[in-house]
Amino acid sequence: MTGLVVVSHSRALADAAVALASEMLHGSTTRIAVAAGLDAETFGTDATAIVEAIEKADDGQGVVVLMDLGSAVLSAELALELIDPEVRERTVLSAAPLVEGLMAAAVTAASGASPSDVAAEAAQALTPKRSALGVGEEDVPASGENMSPGGESAVVEVENPHGLHARPAARLVTEARQFDAEVTLRNLDTGAGPASASSMSQVVGLAVRCGQHLEIDASGPDAQAAIEHLTALARNRFGEEDAAAGPDAPTAGRAGRDHPTAGRACRDHPTADRASTPAGQATTAGRAAPPGGRACRDHPALPASPGIAIGPVFTPAVVDVEPPDEHFDSADAQSARLRDAIDDVRADIESLRATTAQHSPADAAIFDAHLVMLDDPDLVAAALERIESGVPASRAWAEAVAAVEAEWRAVDDPYLRERAVDVHAVGQQVLRKLAGIPDATIDGTGILVVDDLLPAQAAVLDAEKVAGVILAGGSPTSHAAILARARGIPAVVAAGSDVLAIEPGVTVALDGSTGEIIVDPDSQTLERLRGEASRAAERGELARASAHESASTADGTRILVAANLGSVEDARAAAESGADGSGLVRTEFLYLDRAQPPSVDEQIDTYLAMADALGGQRITLRTLDVGGDKPLPFAPQPAEENPFLGLRGLRLALAEKTLFDDQLRAIVTVAHQTPISIMFPMVTTVDELLTAREHLDAAITSVGRGEPAGLEVGIMIEVPAAALKTAAFARYVDFFSIGTNDLTQYTLAAERGNTSVAALADPLDPAVVTLINRVCRGAGPDRLVAVCGELAADETATDLLVALGVRELSVAPRAVPPVKQAVRGIEATTNPRLVERCLEADAAHSVRAALIK
Repeated sequence: MTGLVVVSHSRALADAAVALASEMLHGSTTRIAVAAGLDAETFGTDATAIVEAIEKADDGQGVVVLMDLGSAVLSAELALELIDPEVRERTVLSAAPLVEGLMAAAVTAASGASPSDVAAEAAQALTPKRSALGVGEEDVPASGENMSPGGESAVVEVENPHGLHARPAARLVTEARQFDAEVTLRNLDTGAGPASASSMSQVVGLAVRCGQHLEIDASGPDAQAAIEHLTALARNRFGEEDAAAGPDAPTAGRAGRDHPTAGRACRDHPTADRASTPAGQATTAGRAAPPGGRACRDHPALPASPGIAIGPVFTPAVVDVEPPDEHFDSADAQSARLRDAIDDVRADIESLRATTAQHSPADAAIFDAHLVMLDDPDLVAAALERIESGVPASRAWAEAVAAVEAEWRAVDDPYLRERAVDVHAVGQQVLRKLAGIPDATIDGTGILVVDDLLPAQAAVLDAEKVAGVILAGGSPTSHAAILARARGIPAVVAAGSDVLAIEPGVTVALDGSTGEIIVDPDSQTLERLRGEASRAAERGELARASAHESASTADGTRILVAANLGSVEDARAAAESGADGSGLVRTEFLYLDRAQPPSVDEQIDTYLAMADALGGQRITLRTLDVGGDKPLPFAPQPAEENPFLGLRGLRLALAEKTLFDDQLRAIVTVAHQTPISIMFPMVTTVDELLTAREHLDAAITSVGRGEPAGLEVGIMIEVPAAALKTAAFARYVDFFSIGTNDLTQYTLAAERGNTSVAALADPLDPAVVTLINRVCRGAGPDRLVAVCGELAADETATDLLVALGVRELSVAPRAVPPVKQAVRGIEATTNPRLVERCLEADAAHSVRAALIK
């Protein structure tokens, strides 16, 4: 007979539920075990107690576990990992409501039904209540939908600061579609769902916030692989590795210093709290103008894209397209029109994505969400259904988009509500195609003042004409703001409707770093602002003008300033920025977001394209650096309690020998045609390195052309153990590259994405500085030492790194010119006292103080 287990935070609640269910049995018996509360009075759940309850309820026929909420689900899942595999196979976790589900399950189990039948009946337990209340059956999941035999299930906590907003939702949908499986999702904290994981609108409609629990269910041939991959994806925050207070929100301080990126912690979305800011008071969300102009005091703006801009206001008319009156010829013809329009818009979005990638590859991902929205099966199906009922294509599409947009605007989370503008934007693009109206463009010179901008409009702003942008609405995390930053256009947002009343032609000044807006500034104010802008521009111009020249210190030491790359587009941007080759190519970009690994030929073509973009300069290819935090669907790994301390980097490569050997053959082949350095990530022991070199030797033999001339081998220093053993590694490598991001986290036991401890994760902590010094000393005079973490781009730290002995700094392409300029202003060999002060400092702020003096 199927046994039952009741898991609840409350012992009293569980006992009462069991008593009520027993009343339904009318003398029949069913084994019901309870695992509830930490004791008779303390709320909580215990995985060990659940294991004991399952073993008690099981007689070999199987067990159905019913849970209340939250950690009860997590504890039950953990219990399944602890029990005997045979018992696990016949145990089902039910998503049914605890009280109603238990009553239905008890009666069904008493009849001798199987666990799957018991679970299916429990899942239908709300049907009578729904019927009585008039709730439609379409809201009720089908029997056993999430618990059918052969199905897979998992529960994950969503750690993205803004929950499942557009970009992580798009990533989830894209990845889920790769598997031959039906994947559904539920928000366990709110009860929302089930939702199809292939539908963008349904996924966002779950309104999953940071800290809430998402249940993932899958059935079909790839069910297990889908669950493992999506669970790992969730642990990786759905690809949002740098999900700080909104995507790339600007700050007044140095990026990555006083405003560390966020990961696990859930931050409130920054908004303009106008009611709480006294008029004229300086705030971080926009400050009052100094004497000499009119400020928008009643509506302080938010800084969105740094820089000072001065110019005449222009306000082009941006009008939404309404569906025209159309003749309905046939459903087939109208459906074809809609599909053609969608195809045309898809091509436009892909083109915009490519254009944006030239300026900022990371920000180009904004358009990935638009592509997923465009192909949302629910949205398209809703429009096609309307067409089948006789509605012309334009109106059918407009109505379907309006319905989805309304769903997004109805969610509680303000950040998710904001993403409704993206649905609207995609809808408008298709409507314009259907109506034969050209895409909306921005044409004018000066300061653009509008209510809001579509991402497609922001992506093509001409920085030569548009000096700055003021949006009455929006936020620093809006896609328009992100794209303005990518194009280097100063911008402020959330300025309020008052700015829309500014007459065209009136001179306006704005500071995109502070949110300051000054209308009709006087001559003294203009002089001040122009002076600040001029000095900043001169510094930038000087850096850009000499970007293609080598960077040497004042006393003649050459420092290579290379680029960190994650795509061929990055390589082109690096070449334009004057990079000295690449100090880090993150080759995993070829492996992520796909169902099958890249072929050897594909890798060869890509690496050669990157080298060609950089004019044949040396590029450093880091071998595949993935693991539990960067999962691969074709190399699934068991779940790890802490993937950062698990099977990742070189450890995983040595475990996945076929992937590793294929990549090494590709690298060796490329090294015969262009200068290549190969770098192994997350090396901890000399034995690991020697094993990797054996694989490299085998790849050289396999290619059959001997060892490539100029091939260099190095390792990343990310683990403190490797930093302390640099001298031992030096016998087997040509260079070292210090990954200060991970080295800092491992040294200080502080994840920079966890805001509870992020302040500790400072790469200028004396402990990290000491390890960098240890690497430089252990490397000796014949082994180059590079830094490829964020610290390399911190101009404050340039003096110290060079003084320690670092001779290559590898940074984001856009940071190459200013870092080269910083190198030219220091001396490499005449500052031993600086190193001494920093090594003797007792805290990171003391190191900074020494660097500022």
